[in-house]
Amino acid sequence: MSSIIIAVVIVAAIGLIAGLGLAVASIFFAVPVDETEVAVRECLPGANCGACGYTGCDGYAGALAKGETKECNLCIPGGNDTAQAIAGILGLSAGEIVPQVAAVMCQGNNMNVEEKLEYSGVKSCKIATQLFGGPKNCVHGCIGFGDCVEVCPYEAIFICDGVARINPDKCRACKMCIKTCPRQLIDLFPLDVAKAAVLCKNHDKGAQTRKQCKAGCIGCMKCVKACPAEAVKVENFCAKVDYDKCIGCGECHAACPVGCIDIFEIKKHF
Repeated sequence: MSSIIIAVVIVAAIGLIAGLGLAVASIFFAVPVDETEVAVRECLPGANCGACGYTGCDGYAGALAKGETKECNLCIPGGNDTAQAIAGILGLSAGEIVPQVAAVMCQGNNMNVEEKLEYSGVKSCKIATQLFGGPKNCVHGCIGFGDCVEVCPYEAIFICDGVARINPDKCRACKMCIKTCPRQLIDLFPLDVAKAAVLCKNHDKGAQTRKQCKAGCIGCMKCVKACPAEAVKVENFCAKVDYDKCIGCGECHAACPVGCIDIFEIKKHF
């Protein structure tokens, strides 16, 4: 019986010594906490998307608290409410965040693009592009394996008929999908403003593009001639819209012979 008591006393003594050691260590090695940084961090949504240009929400909060930046409106997912909350803490101007949503610039669905091979590897767009440019005939379009779906923190992206599509009601314009897409097919659009969008990123010559996709841009220049705002130009055989100049008149859409230009006026429904 005495041996059991001795063992218990020894274990208790070890625990007491260890506890005192940890308490002393926590005092000597404590990291000072910036209360302003903590308060700013609590305002941020926690997506850690990097859309602000910093290493996640912690990096942005630290930069604001230390005065490295005075821009309170860099958190696009947080929107104007977050900007105003941060500005209230720091005593700065909130600025304004223009609401935006992402959209996939591709019509390479299963009806418009045929498969050139049967792919049986890992379902990853990034990996598939390394194997003959992916399973589809068009080596510039959406592969549809869902890398963007996996990284979206708001579950706003889904695959429809072989192409990624984005639900504007859920999208917070965090840019995670833009960074992830190996083909750079995703752009941001302002909400509630009509803008023309070229739903193609194929830079092959027109004849080659037609072999790859029924709805691909052939670089015919008709949209350029039709645009009254000079917002459309063709670069490397593919049309491109300057969203700052675009007035959303729809003339380029009407002139496009393959239907690869659409007018986006994206609205949220919540």
